[in-house]
Amino acid sequence: MNRDLTNGKPSTVLWRFCLPLFGSIIFQQLYNIADSFVAGKFIGEEALAAVGNSYEITLIFIAFAFGVNIACSVVTARYYGARDFSGVRTAVSTTLIASGALCLVLMALGFAFNRQMLSVIHTPENILAASRLYLVIYIAGLPAVFYYNVATGIFSALGDSRTPFIFLAASSTANILVDILFVTAFNMGVAGVAWATLLCQTVSMVLALLAVARRLKALPKDGAAARFSPPVFRQLATIAVPSILQQSSISVGNIIIQGIINGFGSGVIAGYAAAIKLNNMIITSLTTLGNGISSYTAQNLGAKKPDRVQAGFFAGLKLVWLLCLPLTALYIIAAPSLVGVFLKETTGTALASGVAFLRIVAPFYCVVAAKLVSDGVLRGSGLMKQFMVATFTDLLLRIAFAFILSPRMGYTGIWSAWPVGWCVATALSIGFFASAQRNTVHTDI
Repeated sequence: MNRDLTNGKPSTVLWRFCLPLFGSIIFQQLYNIADSFVAGKFIGEEALAAVGNSYEITLIFIAFAFGVNIACSVVTARYYGARDFSGVRTAVSTTLIASGALCLVLMALGFAFNRQMLSVIHTPENILAASRLYLVIYIAGLPAVFYYNVATGIFSALGDSRTPFIFLAASSTANILVDILFVTAFNMGVAGVAWATLLCQTVSMVLALLAVARRLKALPKDGAAARFSPPVFRQLATIAVPSILQQSSISVGNIIIQGIINGFGSGVIAGYAAAIKLNNMIITSLTTLGNGISSYTAQNLGAKKPDRVQAGFFAGLKLVWLLCLPLTALYIIAAPSLVGVFLKETTGTALASGVAFLRIVAPFYCVVAAKLVSDGVLRGSGLMKQFMVATFTDLLLRIAFAFILSPRMGYTGIWSAWPVGWCVATALSIGFFASAQRNTVHTDI
């Protein structure tokens, strides 16, 4: 169901729109969590380390898909808010063509250089083969990752957050079951974990694209829509390129940090692999809520209603904080049990390092949540330079402090770098948002 985000009380509109988004991303994160859970519980610590090690590289590819998602969502939402339905169709078809070409390039690079990628992060020899196997299969499934992200971006632009939730709930549940089947019944090891994810993501992508086609067909006909439009492509690139640079730079930064972590051995790698999946479930969920605020902002700016943007910001802030508080408490109190879910042995270095990570970063979730809400408004308003400055500041500080603190404090020094970057970047993002509101920024299509 398409939803107009330009009318109604901003807080009510955002809650109804964003809560299904939150549920969707929780289920999407279950894909990666399922991989780590099955690898750690049914194969062993080294398998968990291999999946976690490869995961940091897969985030680079996800960064590109995420950038395409955001660009499609923002540009399409502007046209939808302006009730330019031929523009909506053109934005969608242009995104599909451009993202397909980008996906092919990334696949070629991934197949050619996956070994070098793993060598760069100093992958230990005992997990190198399994890490590479998982990574190659993941690369083969990139079309499903890209086109599913495009589909969810379209749904978000049209104000529909329920349909992606339904697809993801079904496919992620199936992924857990297929993971276990491939590993336990067919003895496929790490390859089984990767193939299960590829299979379920592909089914989800096909269903999502079919639903998008039906939704676009039902829109009013208001003129011919070009299959590929250079002006629309430039609009998409204006949003996508900074978003991709931001996300891929974060991924590169995480890979650098992963290289530092790898120096502490497979026990710490396994603990980090478990904890970072739990952490990313929260951060990615909050980021997705920020994406919903981007769609809300873009629709209202397209409809020439910039006064609703500030109200949307405060409503979004209240929403993410209400979600963060219980999750923060859960991660601090139940950290040993949560990390232990991924491990065969619930003692030792892997458990200790994972618990330390969660207890250091979880108290700062409310801080980073405020940044991600501000980022959502900045992206929806087209203020990409400001968005990138705040994000790169976070990245650079985390890398710098990981290098500085790890020789003195061990792996807890690396974990401590996260809150430093988050706090400074949040101050910058909120400052940019406040400045934009004072200047009454208007973004035209």
